[in-house]
Amino acid sequence: MPTKKKSRMSNGEKGSSSHSGASSCPPPKGVLIAIGGHEQKDVNKKSQEESEYDEFASDIILQRFVDELRGDGPVLVIPTASEEPVESGQDYVKVFTDLGLKRVEVLDIRSRDEVDTEENLRLLDEAAGMMFTGGDQLRLTAILGGTEFLKRIKQRYTESHFVIGGTSAGAAAMSTPMIYQGRNDAGYQKDEIHITTGLQFMHDVAIDTHFVKRGRIVRMAQIIATNPGCIGIGLEEDTGIVVTNGKDIEVVGNGLVVVVDGLHCNGNTIHEIKPGEVFSIRDLHLHLLARGQRYVIPVLEQMYS
Repeated sequence: MPTKKKSRMSNGEKGSSSHSGASSCPPPKGVLIAIGGHEQKDVNKKSQEESEYDEFASDIILQRFVDELRGDGPVLVIPTASEEPVESGQDYVKVFTDLGLKRVEVLDIRSRDEVDTEENLRLLDEAAGMMFTGGDQLRLTAILGGTEFLKRIKQRYTESHFVIGGTSAGAAAMSTPMIYQGRNDAGYQKDEIHITTGLQFMHDVAIDTHFVKRGRIVRMAQIIATNPGCIGIGLEEDTGIVVTNGKDIEVVGNGLVVVVDGLHCNGNTIHEIKPGEVFSIRDLHLHLLARGQRYVIPVLEQMYS
């Protein structure tokens, strides 16, 4: 039996695990920046618990987004996930303008028939990057899924230095599988967590946000139990990951990134129990990564080798 590789992580050091069976292909040339959300201090617009301003990323992480851009094309803000798309879009226009960007365009897409317009596709072809705001990730997949617009985003990300950012729902939608329903304190009973196909910028990776503050470790463990070949990435607020080469992660921001690796798990009962019963799983590998830490996503390392 081959010897298993161990993950190795330190400040500036990479971590990886062995994984076989994935076909090799060229890594994407673009950059993904997934952000766990950040609480705004303006609580007058809504209660703090339900405010969409929780989803607004900090200037520190958004500065990194700006630094990763190449060329003078516009940055597109996609507030489709938001219940208040006009206000959410304008917030990003203001912060990106304050950070020195000269061209910021809001694409206020609210239905599928508004996606594949000539103007939207033209702006996408010109853009240097795009930002998906917070809100409800299911709106993103239901409205953008299967469109020419999403196809071109993936093409830009694969073939050029195109920067895709997303905060909260915009980050959760980047991965496949995508978590779209489940209470913060739920997850230990089978079928409490619902998943679907995300925007598919990262395969075999599940991203969850507000991870530590909202106690989402158990619901992530259930996702991994249903498919141990998937890697779970939990992003705390004011914290994000910068993904290059499709697999190389750098942690940015002020909180923790939690990586849940079930590639070598044992004692997994999720397939044996009935819906509503409590599942068990053993030997999950858990990594807590702070700013500056690096990690190689093991299920994608083989794919892009």
